[in-house]
Amino acid sequence: MYCVKCRQKRDAQDVENVTMKNGKPAVKGKCSVCGTGMYKIGAHA
Repeated sequence: MYCVKCRQKRDAQDVENVTMKNGKPAVKGKCSVCGTGMYKIGAHA
């Protein structure tokens, strides 16, 4: 997933599948370097 703060693709920690309010699937996690929340819409882990 892409970290906006680091401006690079990073591996995510604590990855979990979530469903957004509009019903679309997404993956939620934290950047392994800086800890910023990361989301990838339309994907499953």
